[in-house]
Amino acid sequence: MRQIGNALSLRQYGPSPGSHAHDHFQVLLGMEGELALEVQGRGRRIAAGDGCVIAPGARHDFEARAGARCLVLDTTQAAWADCPTGPAHSAAALALAGYLRLALAQHNTLALQYGPLLLLDCWRAPVPASTRSRRHIDWDALGRWGQLHLHEPLTVADLAQQVFLSPTQFAARCRRETGMSAIQWLRDLRLARARALRTTGLSVGAVAHRCGYQSASALAAAMRRHGSQT
Repeated sequence: MRQIGNALSLRQYGPSPGSHAHDHFQVLLGMEGELALEVQGRGRRIAAGDGCVIAPGARHDFEARAGARCLVLDTTQAAWADCPTGPAHSAAALALAGYLRLALAQHNTLALQYGPLLLLDCWRAPVPASTRSRRHIDWDALGRWGQLHLHEPLTVADLAQQVFLSPTQFAARCRRETGMSAIQWLRDLRLARARALRTTGLSVGAVAHRCGYQSASALAAAMRRHGSQT
């Protein structure tokens, strides 16, 4: 299955303060030293084994007067929205960070492909087997993520991956919780985005490209079938 929007890096922070925001989640795991961090006006310190999940759009300031090193994950995985601030298993997370540090140095693509998922497992407390199928799905967050990727060959399997369910589990949850099949939910997401883009004056062809339709005629037909004007 495709990995979408996961980038691991090892970063060194110094005494000069920095300040910025991202349109994706940023996950920091302290490895060496101590990083002073302020997120949306709330301060905390990240030492070895400590971590922080910074939500999309959250302004954050940081400084490490004596120097600090962190493993950083930049990700669009919607599942991070439900994670605690720091890792549930800090010792395991720190050990994993050491392994991923070597993987980065050696350009070990297999380790880096699965590293973000392993990091997420360290961050979250274990979910009892009896409740895994009832894991919360933030449909609004998933919809926002989906709209950013509609220009890609987005599938139901990709949506399921974002909430760490199998395609079959995701399809069943979608039907039960939204009253639509997963295919219908994805179709409505595409059409809602297409309607919004058409109000900006973009051509049908340009909108079709941005929303994942193969041609302007395919989009026009879809909008006619579902009661929209092109």
